[in-house]
Amino acid sequence: MLTTLNTSYTDTRAADLAWTLGREPLPALATLDLELAGAQLQLRLLGASHQVLLEEERGSCSETVACIAGSSTPLPLGVAKRVGDWEYEFASRVEALSPRSFAGRAQELLALVSDHPNGLAGVFPGSPHAFTALLAQRHEGQVHWRTWHAYPQDGQLVATRTRVGVRAPTACPDRPEARLSPSRA
Repeated sequence: MLTTLNTSYTDTRAADLAWTLGREPLPALATLDLELAGAQLQLRLLGASHQVLLEEERGSCSETVACIAGSSTPLPLGVAKRVGDWEYEFASRVEALSPRSFAGRAQELLALVSDHPNGLAGVFPGSPHAFTALLAQRHEGQVHWRTWHAYPQDGQLVATRTRVGVRAPTACPDRPEARLSPSRA
């Protein structure tokens, strides 16, 4: 889904983005509610970037990447955390592109996300290349989402990737049933 956001362009540069986990829902300019094999996911476009809310029977998770006054956690390159019964992994990178490359990449990403049933993209007024886009999927029991935050004035594109999944139980080789041969099991 592609939408024009009814707000001024508030993100000034990629370096202003901050990451937080567990934040309450913030006011959204656009949302997309998804059901992904038992997981309720809400993709949220904020005036200051994005928020993803995940609800499952095991619990909930909230990720926010945005320019928020007073936020003290800058955008990390990577995070791996346990959140209840889940493993949470986050990665980000900033791409610096020439004006021509930036315009082409922006068009490519907007087309990919706006045509996808699990995608939400918002274009800020004033520049067709100032946008925030989110794309989600569920794969092998895990929920994944990717986001893109475009800063055309600096030629910077911030890409993030998140994976949330249930922790795999660890096998215990000291347990007798773990030592049984296939023919005896």
